[in-house]
Amino acid sequence: MLEGLARGDRRALARAITLIESTRPEHRARARALIEALPLPVRPSLRVGLTGTPGVGKSSFIESLGLMLTGRGQRIAVLAVDPSSARSGGSILGDKTRMEQLARSPLAFIRPSPSQAALGGVARRSREAIRLVEAWGAEVVLVETVGVGQSETMVAEMTDVFVLLIAPGGGDELQGVKRGIMEMADLILVNKADGALEAQARRTRADYAGALRLLRSRPGDPQGYPRAMTVSALTGAGLAEAWGAVEALAEARVAGGSFAARRQAQAEAWFAHALETGLLARLTADPATAACRRELAARVARGEIAPEAAAETLLAEIFGAPARAGD
Repeated sequence: MLEGLARGDRRALARAITLIESTRPEHRARARALIEALPLPVRPSLRVGLTGTPGVGKSSFIESLGLMLTGRGQRIAVLAVDPSSARSGGSILGDKTRMEQLARSPLAFIRPSPSQAALGGVARRSREAIRLVEAWGAEVVLVETVGVGQSETMVAEMTDVFVLLIAPGGGDELQGVKRGIMEMADLILVNKADGALEAQARRTRADYAGALRLLRSRPGDPQGYPRAMTVSALTGAGLAEAWGAVEALAEARVAGGSFAARRQAQAEAWFAHALETGLLARLTADPATAACRRELAARVARGEIAPEAAAETLLAEIFGAPARAGD
């Protein structure tokens, strides 16, 4: 797989991502070995997170942007996350179908992955997938989130620039002053700025631009960020300008040192996430701990013990009672 990635083989990349997404113990060991053996990229890729509500045109926007970038000779990767069913656990995974033209480009790689109950709008192994596509040679990595609302801020912890895509008239002008995802966005793009919706898109952009002025800019970012712009995935209008704004922000962060600091913070967040995931896996795998957990869960369900007290009991069973003040 390493040799295939070095050659820019898309099949090797697809197999590698399938390996890291596997939950089988023998596959997890191989996946860790693969990630550890990946060479550091000669030139860091530009990681861009993209989110927006369903129907805003994320796939159409990504395809238009991707065709523009591949037309310039840039190699790109699209990591799209599809929501998994809470009942069956299945996902549609139809992003390659929606990006049919881009999928045919030898300079593009599109990988839809199921969210598998992972929170924050990303897949469970999105961070590892980013490392793999960078080893494959992707100069631009687009991470498309599930797209279900205001909670999808985890993608900001693994990308360099965070873009929020909205539709014309998608909420009143007071939407712009809400915290959460609005506060995390570096760029707000009003899509579908064409035809009969063009005037409404411009009004929506003006509303959000006014709201963004109420938010404090991040230290080190150039003046004018975060900003709101209009684009049209259908006609391509505004795409070059929007991508220019993304590149300008990334270049300013590189020059100011915040780009490297952001990558270091992302690595620390990755470690914390891996630690939490590993602890939960150990809790589930150990028979004695699993039995204690089931017993406590049953007592919680019967109302015999409060959930917080049950959690403390289980943690004390595993790690021992915490030290008291003065001990």
